Amino acid sequence: MAPLEFDPIERAGELWEERIGDATAMRLVTSLMRAQQLVLTRLEAALRPLGITFARYEVLRLLSFSRTGSLPLSRIGERLMVHPTSVTNAIDRLVAQGLVSREVDEADRRRVLASLTPEGEKVLEVATDTLVNLGFGVDALTPAQQREAYALLRVLRSADWS
Repeated sequence: MAPLEFDPIERAGELWEERIGDATAMRLVTSLMRAQQLVLTRLEAALRPLGITFARYEVLRLLSFSRTGSLPLSRIGERLMVHPTSVTNAIDRLVAQGLVSREVDEADRRRVLASLTPEGEKVLEVATDTLVNLGFGVDALTPAQQREAYALLRVLRSADWS
């Protein structure tokens, strides 16, 4: 697909301002959503040969960071800021692939723990090298721009949405 000769978000912003009013928030949100799609597409393509998605990569990496080598599924959802159903689906797929094991917590039989398997550790290391070499898909930004974008987005992530 050939690139457009104009920025469609900028053009939408101009039309928005002509017909509706201030387009600042609309431009920002539309840009965020489009950038997320572009980055995720790059990451997913890079991870596809390993049989995982970026969401599953995040689960694997989080498990590798745990002190005990395992985490309750509820904690995974909290730390990744995703719905419990998303965690369950990711864990189901990772278990089916042999990358994660799932067991009942002996200390609290109501909790289910997920742990990396040796194969999961291997896939995680290759995936990490792949993503680092890709600049995590944001290599169009300088390191300073990446830090600035992170700081701005952190404000949104930590906002009280209630």
